[in-house]
Amino acid sequence: MPEANVRHRPAVAMALSLLFAGLGQLYNRRYIKGILFLIIEAAFLITFYNFLNIGLWGLVTLGEIPMLDHSIFLLIQGLVSVIIIAFAVALHVANVIDARNDARRRQRGEPFPSLVESCRNAWDRGFPYIFVTPGLVMLLFIVVLPLLFMVSLAFTDYNLYHSPPRHLLNWVGFDNFKNLVSIPIWKSTFFSVLAWTIVWTVVATTMQIALGLFLALLVNDPRIKLKRFIRTVLILPWAVPAFVTILVFAAMFNDKFGAINREVLSLFGLSVPWMTDPFWTRVALILIQTWLGFPFVFALFTGVLQSISRDWYEAADIDGATRWQKFKSITLPHVLYATAPLLIMQYAGNFNNFNIIYLFNHGGPAVRGQNAGGTDILISWVYDLTFTTNNYNMAAAISLIIGLIVCGFAVYQFRRTRSFKEEGNI
Repeated sequence: MPEANVRHRPAVAMALSLLFAGLGQLYNRRYIKGILFLIIEAAFLITFYNFLNIGLWGLVTLGEIPMLDHSIFLLIQGLVSVIIIAFAVALHVANVIDARNDARRRQRGEPFPSLVESCRNAWDRGFPYIFVTPGLVMLLFIVVLPLLFMVSLAFTDYNLYHSPPRHLLNWVGFDNFKNLVSIPIWKSTFFSVLAWTIVWTVVATTMQIALGLFLALLVNDPRIKLKRFIRTVLILPWAVPAFVTILVFAAMFNDKFGAINREVLSLFGLSVPWMTDPFWTRVALILIQTWLGFPFVFALFTGVLQSISRDWYEAADIDGATRWQKFKSITLPHVLYATAPLLIMQYAGNFNNFNIIYLFNHGGPAVRGQNAGGTDILISWVYDLTFTTNNYNMAAAISLIIGLIVCGFAVYQFRRTRSFKEEGNI
């Protein structure tokens, strides 16, 4: 049992460890641990110094010599450098904390564990972290890095006329966001597309939820026979791949040879410009999305309705409740209580529902004075800006706005449900 050493200063151990990993452990007379930490930090600096130096320089400057410096590569290297530095800082903080704890233990005269005991304790306490780390590293480089790259592009001038390596990129601050609301063509297009995106999300999603709930209530009625057959038929649209259904509907809604105009509306002497008039194209898209989305909602509500106890309805009958009162006070609260998070995700999913917009009419028809189609939503507009007109900076800026809108809406709604509440606080 070592004697207490009141003159031993944890602050000194922390300062030394902060200066260079391992020095604090050597001050605490933990020689093996200190030497290991010294070797690890020295190896890190030797291995990554040049990479980090170029990466941080490139992140700040985005290059200095056209045709020699590639701004995109420098930006990616800079972002990777930031991630590596974040890891290194986290490990360095752990090294400082370890030095402080050892210094306090030496100050109180407590015995130090042996190297074997330290390894065993580290394994026992760090077992979950050791197995989570590979997945975390993959997550950082597969998900976080592309997100950081997209966010970074939103603050550059990367477009068709400023494309590396012929031209260098420049940091432009919030100019791209200002252009969205100040330059006439961008302003007109942005607010038009944003308004239609909100209308599309609210109307299409609400209609598919309302239709699914209505059909689930009908099928759940005790007077309905052949329930299994009816449920199977109503879920069939869900079994067909969505892109096949969309392409079939695109042919059916065609102005010239589509079955809806030629075989159905022609009986009444009507011909609707489904593909050439933005209003009617939007109506068609909402109807198609209602058809595509209601089977999932129907299946979801059907399961919830079957779990509601019959005793509650019998008690309501005794009290003289009407059908509407039973629906409003018993059925609807229980359905929403169990399905609110999934219904919220239906809205978030339709907000970014690229497939139906692109496959049906490629976001068309064209609109004069705008650089987006009449039915383009934000995500399909981003696709066109990226792959058609090469406005990568504006596409990144709009993508960032989309992310903020969806995240803000989802977090706000989830916090109002049970999803974010801890057990015991519900």
